[in-house]
Amino acid sequence: MHETLRALAAGEISVAEAESRLAGYATGENGRFDAARESRNGVPEAVFAEGKPPDAVAELVALAVETTGRGLATRVDPRSAEAVTDRLAREFPEATVEYDEIARVLTARAADASLPSLDAVVGVVTAGTVDAGPAGEAAAVVAAMGARVERYDDVGVAGIHRLVDELDGLREADVLVVAAGREGALPTVVAGLVDVPVIGLPVASGYGHGGDGEAALAGLLQSCTVLSVVNIDAGFVAGAQAALVARTLDAARRE
Repeated sequence: MHETLRALAAGEISVAEAESRLAGYATGENGRFDAARESRNGVPEAVFAEGKPPDAVAELVALAVETTGRGLATRVDPRSAEAVTDRLAREFPEATVEYDEIARVLTARAADASLPSLDAVVGVVTAGTVDAGPAGEAAAVVAAMGARVERYDDVGVAGIHRLVDELDGLREADVLVVAAGREGALPTVVAGLVDVPVIGLPVASGYGHGGDGEAALAGLLQSCTVLSVVNIDAGFVAGAQAALVARTLDAARRE
């Protein structure tokens, strides 16, 4: 505590950074940023941008960069991405900002911030291009937590030979996140062909009854192969769970 207070008095750290060190969070006009989450449970705090005004998203991401050196925001629309970019350009001109419009994920990093690095590979698999959004969200979280991401896209069961062509790579991964809409068949099939953990990510795509992701979710919950399942379009949860598995493997490999 004394070191933090001395650093604040000397102008070496900001009020927000001092608060985050002492309380574990930083308070802004639009809420509190949980700066201690990653050290507490291994998963970085992310700003859920959907439903928030662009200025609120920008403030929270700026708090993240100020207190942890890195920022992650999900469900970000272009207006919010622009607001974040503009604010960080003013407050942290050397920070880098990347925005994936398909995944709707924004990442930011201060110039002196280091990234974690895990000796583990997470495969992120999609049945079709419509699954790219939630799968991209999962991949961004995995990368933010330090594991290497390998993508296997458009390998759905409607043309199962595409999946067969990628089996060698899938079997070399440490954990797989498999995204599929419609009837959600791909994660079940993949789980029957590999001996690594599979996390099924149901996607809200399809026609008519069950086409909002409910058919995919129900199918995965009833899978006769061994896998775990997250909620519809819950890319963040799937990616975080996969990266936690990767962290455990990395720790074992370092022993």
